[in-house]
Amino acid sequence: MLIFIENTPRAYAWGSTDALPAMLGHAPTGEPQAELWLGDHPGSPASVAKATPVPHTLIELIAQDPEHYGVNGGSLPFLLKLLAIGAPLSLQAHPNQEQAAAGFAAENAAGVPVDAPHRNYRDANHKPELLVALSEVTALSGFRPLSEAVQDVRALAAAAPHGSAALWAVADRLVSAAPERAREEFLSWAFADSEDVSAAMFGIVDAVGEGSQPAIHADRLLCLRELIAHYPGDPGALVSLLLHHVRLAPGEAVYLGARQLHAYLGGIAVEVMAASDNVLRAGLTQKHIDIPEMLRVLDFGELAEPRFWSERIAQGLCAWRPPIRDFQLFRARVSSDGGSGSSVSGAVGGHLGVHLDGAAAEVVMDASSPLVLIATAGRVLVSRPDAELAEMANVGRGQSLYVSAGEPIHLTGSGEVFLAAVGA
Repeated sequence: MLIFIENTPRAYAWGSTDALPAMLGHAPTGEPQAELWLGDHPGSPASVAKATPVPHTLIELIAQDPEHYGVNGGSLPFLLKLLAIGAPLSLQAHPNQEQAAAGFAAENAAGVPVDAPHRNYRDANHKPELLVALSEVTALSGFRPLSEAVQDVRALAAAAPHGSAALWAVADRLVSAAPERAREEFLSWAFADSEDVSAAMFGIVDAVGEGSQPAIHADRLLCLRELIAHYPGDPGALVSLLLHHVRLAPGEAVYLGARQLHAYLGGIAVEVMAASDNVLRAGLTQKHIDIPEMLRVLDFGELAEPRFWSERIAQGLCAWRPPIRDFQLFRARVSSDGGSGSSVSGAVGGHLGVHLDGAAAEVVMDASSPLVLIATAGRVLVSRPDAELAEMANVGRGQSLYVSAGEPIHLTGSGEVFLAAVGA
């Protein structure tokens, strides 16, 4: 079955006020709209669109016929999202499978309500995630080499006429132990709310103030200024120096396995993750923070490469396939002229065109397990000509489909779609 699905965007403070409404063809509400969830996670399950007088969700659809609509007779192991990042997200990490199961059980045993604001574990699942940029996206993504962080701290110290002593002390702190131990000790210190931390934060503000040009990369300087402006006094700006700063062009991706510290800073993106809502926050937020638990979960090792590259499957079709069973993500581009210089209305309110480079006249996708599809540009005709009863759905930009397991689907028209599927 090809089933249109829909959901209400979640109104987090870091969301954009206009990007998601523009994508979905809705009028802006005036409040930030941050995430559109497309899956059956109970935190915000998608609804079957225009199905019956009584609305029902993907949870109920799958429960009606789990063998037909579910995965291995159960719920979806993945969750597809559309993100509109208007301000920096919190510094955060997600637990691995063992940590999530233990944390969820412990909070249940302690009687903490699942929807309590101070709850760390809202389910028993891990949460690796993959983000693919639709517009330019900036992010902090995993620990970079410690030597690079030390070099930047020293450059900031040299540019801080009134706060240099505190920053020189930070540099000394970062070289006081082996890298993993140094990172762990540094984060424990940075979130301890001490006078030394306040002095170091003053030093950073001093070093990156208007007119100052410390000898650090322009992206890093812009990031520090943005974090300080949004979260004045928050030590997350100091901790950001330990992380890779990534600027993604449309179509580029980052993959974050469990236990990796990260924060998305700006842009519009498609994200797919294991079906979980477990987030441990470390700063740059007004939400619940549990530093001891976050430190217990973190992997303090260096992330060699935050970017994650796609592979070409066929003309017009590429895939991002991280080494996990929960999900993989496909992007299909189709064009009636085969993509030769054609473009269609894109992801940012139609103001940015999507060039359908490498598009095919038709893309055929395996659908032996369920797929969740969202159109991000143009209009794509999804058909299942080999099914017992041939099916067809005309999907425009911002519309989404749930594709039940069955015969392959054929994609034609002129547009771009992303499809989340069970991992290879």
